[in-house]
Order: sequence, then C-alpha cells, then structure tokens
Amino acid sequence: MNRLFEPNTYRPFPSARAASTAAYDEGLRRHMLGVYRNMAVGLGITALVATLVASVPALYQPIFGTPLKWVAIFAPLAFVLFFSFRVERMTTAQARAAFFAFAAVMGLSMASIFLVFTGTSIALAFFSAATVFAAMSLWGYTTNVDLSRWSTFLMVGLIGVVIASLVNLFVGSSTLQLVFSVAGVLVFTGLTAWDTQRLKSEYLAYAGTERAEKLAVMGALSLYLNLVNLFQLLLSLFGQRDE
Repeated sequence: MNRLFEPNTYRPFPSARAASTAAYDEGLRRHMLGVYRNMAVGLGITALVATLVASVPALYQPIFGTPLKWVAIFAPLAFVLFFSFRVERMTTAQARAAFFAFAAVMGLSMASIFLVFTGTSIALAFFSAATVFAAMSLWGYTTNVDLSRWSTFLMVGLIGVVIASLVNLFVGSSTLQLVFSVAGVLVFTGLTAWDTQRLKSEYLAYAGTERAEKLAVMGALSLYLNLVNLFQLLLSLFGQRDE
C-alpha cells in the first residue's frame, strides 16, 4: 500500500501547511510593523517641526501673520495629491523620503495649533485620537468581517468632509465646523479599520516583492493621515483655546 495514504504517514501535510501559515503570519507581522514604524517616524517628524516652528516667533510670525498662512494650510493637500500621482514611478526609498518630507510640511501646517490651543487640550486630543486609532486598527487587523463593502461610503464621506472643511476656511461657520468635525471623526475612525484590513490583503497579493515594501510606505501614509485628522477633529471639537 502506498504510505502516503496510511494514517500514520499523513501527518507531514498538516505540518507543512502549518509551517506555511506560520511563515505567512510572520511575514505579515513584519510588514505591518514596517507600516507602523514608518508611520511613527512620520508622526515624530511632524511633532518636531510643529513644536519648533511654534516656539520660535521668527519662524511662525512671517508665516501665520501673513498671507503665507494659506500656503502652509494648503501645502499638505497639494503634497498628498503629488505623492498619489507620482508614487508608482518612485522607488521605495524615494517614496519613503517623500512621505517624511510630507510629514515635515504637515508639521509646519499644524504649528498653528500650539498658538491657538492649550498644551493640555492638545495632549488630551492626541491621547484620545491615538486610543481610537489603536482600537480600530486592531479590530481591522483581527476581524473576519469584510470591511471593503463600506469603502464607497467611507470615500464619499471623506470627500464630503474635505470639501466642507475647505469651504469653512472661508465661511467660518461654527455650525458647519461642528457638523463636519463629527462626521469626520466617524469617517476617519472607519477608515482606520478599513485601511488596516486593506493593508493585510495587499500583503497577501504582493508578499515577497518590492511592491510590498512600497506598499508599507503608502500604507503608513494612509494610517498617518487617519490619526492626524482624528487628532485635529477631536481638538476642534473639545479643545480649549489659549486665551
């Protein structure tokens, strides 16, 4: 009798499958750690630049005390659009450098919050945003629910929030600010879970290729934007202004 079909000799096949699964899980773990590591470096750059600019009057006065403030406000959006259109032509190293450069530009744009809100409010808003982000990212990583069915709703909501926020820069309506802030918190909370699950799916498709390394940078940008926007929206909702 062929020993492949004897009960005592069939055990290596499950073991092989288990080994393959373990290798995939380890690869996925390293990939996601790379995503979060890139994201953490980006956040550190943003915090460093924002703190530096806000603490030096010679830096923030020529920017936020003049029409240059509009350049600082819109620069991150322009940078994201540029990155989105050019990333496919970049190497992984170039994409990572572009992401870190974007984080610095975002820090310049966000320096104004240190001039408007109290330090306690900023710390509490960031802690709250980080807690929500961590919980939703963990859920997105572990859940078996297919979150892609919510992608259209989330993207439409994202576009709506971006348009409303841009309009309110010129209108200055407190009611509109409240509405899009609440909607934005919901949208970016959902995007955090969806993006995390999407990154897992992309790793499955591109594991072991250079594309996977670049996706780790692009994924870091997506998660970075979710956390930063959650932070800004929570700060606008609950932050105490520095009198």
